[in-house]
Amino acid sequence: MKIAVIGANGKSGSLIVKEALARGHDVTAIVRKTDAQVDPKAKKLVKDLFQLTYDDLKPFDVIVDAFATWTLESLPLHQTSLKHVTDILSGKPNRLLVVGGAGSLYVNSEHTIHLVDTPEFPDEFKPLANNMAKALDELKRCNDVNWTYLSPAIEFIADGKRTGHYLVGGEQVLFNSNGKSQISYADYAIAMLDEAENAKHIKQRFTVASE
Repeated sequence: MKIAVIGANGKSGSLIVKEALARGHDVTAIVRKTDAQVDPKAKKLVKDLFQLTYDDLKPFDVIVDAFATWTLESLPLHQTSLKHVTDILSGKPNRLLVVGGAGSLYVNSEHTIHLVDTPEFPDEFKPLANNMAKALDELKRCNDVNWTYLSPAIEFIADGKRTGHYLVGGEQVLFNSNGKSQISYADYAIAMLDEAENAKHIKQRFTVASE
């Protein structure tokens, strides 16, 4: 399978590249800067996300969007960048897998309260969560794009260990038998590649958590 990873030098993007290469896929890392560090076994395309065209993405069966930005003034780019990618892929057969956030997950079975709106959610992360939630809302209206959005558990652990096991949920925060909602970046990458290979959540958002 031919897989492209946008934002391939970020924390999640780099692990997704690593996992895809380990499974024998043909992987292209899409990065904005020439000196961006990516796995040497991956091909490299240096191009700003907003300059990408369909000709750039056409060769790939799956495009993983691992774009991320953290400064307050740049947070709206979560919306505009995803819109640019979905506009490119509108009406096309390629699949789009999006590295999502947890803040937009629901905390109740009625699906009326989002995690970001609970008192426990840290104030400093609310602008990020809200921008990512708005991007997801727009994505859900893209009926002519073969998208999938993967939300991590509440605790997304960058240096957590790779266990190879995870639980799968839908639109609601997922907890394990110990009442914890957490997953490592490495196990999240496994889940992303499993979805790339098995295509179980076309035009859906789903979430994963550690067992």
